Amino acid sequence: MTGVASGMSSTSSKTSDAAGRGDLPETIAVGRILRPHGLRGEVAVEVLTDAPRRLDPGSSLLLVREGEPPVPVLVAARRTPGGPEKAPPAHRARRAVELLRLAGIDDREGADRLRGGWLEIERSRVPPAPPGTYYRYELVGCRCVSGGEDLGEVVEVVEDGGGLLLLVSDGRREVPVPFVARFLRTVDVEHARIELELPPGLIEACASRS
Repeated sequence: MTGVASGMSSTSSKTSDAAGRGDLPETIAVGRILRPHGLRGEVAVEVLTDAPRRLDPGSSLLLVREGEPPVPVLVAARRTPGGPEKAPPAHRARRAVELLRLAGIDDREGADRLRGGWLEIERSRVPPAPPGTYYRYELVGCRCVSGGEDLGEVVEVVEDGGGLLLLVSDGRREVPVPFVARFLRTVDVEHARIELELPPGLIEACASRS
């Protein structure tokens, strides 16, 4: 399952084309279904894309649930909830939540069956990232090197409220690396490699053991 929040790009120092990589997912998540809302089939959806019109009425998406094949779905209606949403975990920034109704789902029971599902699109429908930016799914899986030391692979990209962090793991330890220009030498998503220039002591100070 492509659980990685995708469709959002991150600033960096070099642009490239990841189309030739074999490890990229075939589909990209643009929303995550949190729970049913009301009695008429609406669901609360966490928006995982910086192109929110992908969730507009009439949009064709794929409903992806663990252990099941993707199912084509059509957005029938969309609105923004009025009440406050539950605060996200500390390592994640607050994301927009929209209320969607999918075609053919018109009661709470049907909506409840969608809980935990992902709304995705084919990767071929995602336009190239603007120059100097990358999509999250392009960064996940990249090998990270700093000062000749292999730090491992990017296993997740998270928001900490002040920017983006690459969570880099070699199987023994995990290091959160700020994805900021001053720490980046090159970002080559085509060959899944990120060269960093990290301050002395940052790895030791921030690493956690697996």
